[in-house]
Amino acid sequence: MTKTPQRARKIQLWISIGLMLLIVLCITSSTFATFYTDFLWFKSLDYTSVFTTRLFTSLALILSAMLVALLFLLLNWSFVPHWIAPKEYFTVKTAFNGRTRTPNPAPPTTYSTRPLRLFFTIAAIFVAIVIGLTFGGVWRAYLLATNGVPFNIADPIFHRDVGFYIFTLPWWEALLIRAKVLVALTFIGVLARYAIFGQIKSRAATLHMSALGALWMVLIGLGWLLNRYGLLKSATGVVFGAGYTDINARMPLYVIQAVLFFAAAVVLVLNAFIRKWKLLLFIGVFWLAVSALGPGYPAAIQQFTVEPNEFMLEKPYIEYNIRYTRYAYGLDNIKEQNYPATGTFTEQDLETNRDIISNIRLWDYRPLLRTYGQLQEIRLYYSFNDIDVDRYIINGQPRQVMLAARELNVDELADQAKTWINQHLIFTHGYGVAMNYTNEVTRDGLPDLVVRDIPPVSEAPELHIERPQIYFGELTKNYVVVNAKEDEFDYPQGDNNVYTRYTGPDGVALGSFLRRALLATRFGSTQLLLSPALNRNSRILFHRDILERAQTIAPMLWFDEDPYPVIVRTANGVTGTVWLLDAYTWTDHFPYSEPVGGINYMRNSIKVAIDAYTGVTTFYLIDPHDPIAATYARIFPDLFQPGEAMPQALREHWRYPETLFLYQSRLYATYHMRDPQVFYNREDLWDIPQELVETTQQAMEPYYVIMRVPGSDKTEFVLIRPYVPKQKQNMVAWLYADSDGDDYGELGIVKLSKERLIYGPLQIEARVDQDPIISQQLSLWNQRGSRVLRGNLLVIPVKDTFLYVEPLYLEAESGQLPELKRIIVAYGDRVAMTPTLEESLMQVLNGGMAAPSTPTTPSGDLETLAAQAWEHYQAAQACLAVGDWTCYGREQAALEEALRAMVGETEQKE
Repeated sequence: MTKTPQRARKIQLWISIGLMLLIVLCITSSTFATFYTDFLWFKSLDYTSVFTTRLFTSLALILSAMLVALLFLLLNWSFVPHWIAPKEYFTVKTAFNGRTRTPNPAPPTTYSTRPLRLFFTIAAIFVAIVIGLTFGGVWRAYLLATNGVPFNIADPIFHRDVGFYIFTLPWWEALLIRAKVLVALTFIGVLARYAIFGQIKSRAATLHMSALGALWMVLIGLGWLLNRYGLLKSATGVVFGAGYTDINARMPLYVIQAVLFFAAAVVLVLNAFIRKWKLLLFIGVFWLAVSALGPGYPAAIQQFTVEPNEFMLEKPYIEYNIRYTRYAYGLDNIKEQNYPATGTFTEQDLETNRDIISNIRLWDYRPLLRTYGQLQEIRLYYSFNDIDVDRYIINGQPRQVMLAARELNVDELADQAKTWINQHLIFTHGYGVAMNYTNEVTRDGLPDLVVRDIPPVSEAPELHIERPQIYFGELTKNYVVVNAKEDEFDYPQGDNNVYTRYTGPDGVALGSFLRRALLATRFGSTQLLLSPALNRNSRILFHRDILERAQTIAPMLWFDEDPYPVIVRTANGVTGTVWLLDAYTWTDHFPYSEPVGGINYMRNSIKVAIDAYTGVTTFYLIDPHDPIAATYARIFPDLFQPGEAMPQALREHWRYPETLFLYQSRLYATYHMRDPQVFYNREDLWDIPQELVETTQQAMEPYYVIMRVPGSDKTEFVLIRPYVPKQKQNMVAWLYADSDGDDYGELGIVKLSKERLIYGPLQIEARVDQDPIISQQLSLWNQRGSRVLRGNLLVIPVKDTFLYVEPLYLEAESGQLPELKRIIVAYGDRVAMTPTLEESLMQVLNGGMAAPSTPTTPSGDLETLAAQAWEHYQAAQACLAVGDWTCYGREQAALEEALRAMVGETEQKE
């Protein structure tokens, strides 16, 4: 009879443990499934060491922190109180009446103290786990601190290598924060324990809390010493970084405060022997007083010493800010040149500079994306995410092109077709790309596609695509399963479809039932576990979004949001599509460097190539001189390939990244001023010019052009952005970045004469609006159920002068098919708008008289021909209104041709 209750209690205990384990399993199953399947994914990419380095570092930090925290908490919450304060001096509750009394001596009683010790032990374990888990997120800081490569550049105040602030200091700060949390929680627990027994003023409690207080004061003092280094990121002065007040007031104050807190720690150590509890209160008040009164002294120095003579006192710190900001953003080696812009451009120069003129971009990516969607998406489930600019050598000549990958977007499937099998087994990939030359337009104002349709048709042999399938892209958000019983949809062909099977290496095999169960848990899909269409050899492809893919492999890098596809012969000898993705190393700890968007140092040290079919992802270290990139290469030796290992065919398509250029051009508008006095007064502050895009005004975006930079006789693919003075609109300079050859990454600033006016983009826009012919034509177009869209205004430096080119599109309000109708060209004080770039150039070069153009035969259906006829009629009326009879005659001739074509089309139909 006596064993039955014990057996029942054991059964209840095991049931409780089982239920708890079941609850924990339910909570952690999804996490474990994600963790394990990610491990399998890394393994499939041969990046196991990247995964395990992060994993083992995190685990080592977590377990070490847990062990230290647990020992420290148990020592203070359980062992020390019983060592310095015997049980008989505690107030205990007797079991017979529940009243409190303090026996002297007390009978040995363990009834009430044992549950308390158990409670504090459980609490210690819980707190240790929490503190330990916080260390899992600082693996990057630890690895950087233990593997950091020196910058070989010292800060100007402490003369420490910059690597100390980027690699070492963040780790010390992370340790200090967690040590403070541990000591604070320990102190609270100790205080609570002594309070429970009414012994908070006892000599034993005073000894214990004095020891913890001394440790707390040491940590506070260390914090003030570390705060000195943090002043090099101060934002309180005239520039970012430590200023006069920081160096001469705050820094000495921090040292004094550190000494005071160290002295307080010594007093508390002595108090462990004196054991005066009032001294604890005094130290606490002292701590609060020092912390509260400290900021007053720097504020007084700033107001009464610095502000009356700010520039003279802040001058050296302004110099530091200029020097370190220019270095941190790669602005210290910009090649400076003057560009008088006094040259002339003639008809003869058109042929001399034909390689530049023939690559002027007439298509804006915004309307072109909508046009691609109408012309080349073919089926409702295909989508183009973005239009990119690149260049190819075609027929021996560099040609600038615009292109987009035709990706499969399962969200656009018909509702009835959105079955699990369709979304994950059948519709698995996109197909091919669409591409057009940047400067060619059809008679209907549409892009002249050099790569188009399904299967891809390429006008140039160099662009023939043998493997057009796109399994990895910008819109491939969902997982797919290959090698299933179902064939995959490849592309539509008339009323039928062509099917295929994936033969690439990517994917995690479904394998055993347990692995399938984990994959099903991760993706929340019972079909992965139960579908008869799958087998052991079926493979699941996930992390197919190229940005997500790269970020999962290397979360410590910052990836550009504009990857671009390249048609190239891949390693296996098949011409396909490879994505190029720029990656940046960065930090927000660079001393004296101006922060922008939360960072104050960045380098484009890594480029990532991702095969759109195989999913093979390769990281290339293209700038091993970047200390942050070199440190990551030490930490992850199997992650990076040397830049020289990238195939030359891909290397030829490097583009200077637009995101990096945006940061650099924004900062250079201020940091081109290197004289501290000029910088302080903001005497020569530049700004980014405004332009009209479609129907709104916005800051001018950087743009790629093929041009000859000043001092060079070869054409290069260059990223460019003009500058205007602050609150002015005339152009004063332009910044460029080279993307070709050995000069890749070279930055140059071309400064214009300050003695003469050089039109800025918005001034050209105003001149266009003020032209009577152009403004009347635009008004007529905007009145007939359509709207006029302005493309990017491009400023083209050529032959020591500038050409301004802006495309003009017409889009029906009821449709999404913008057509390129006119090209506006400005040169000097002349502006022209004609249907072609050649005509507009000839018109501005001939003083407003257009050279005779070769007549073209109108084409299209009756609706298209009628629209063309109406367009020429409107243009003729606009020419007549200003008395330009040459223009009027040309438009009347074109109108007649369009009417003849309409008659011919009608007769043919009859």
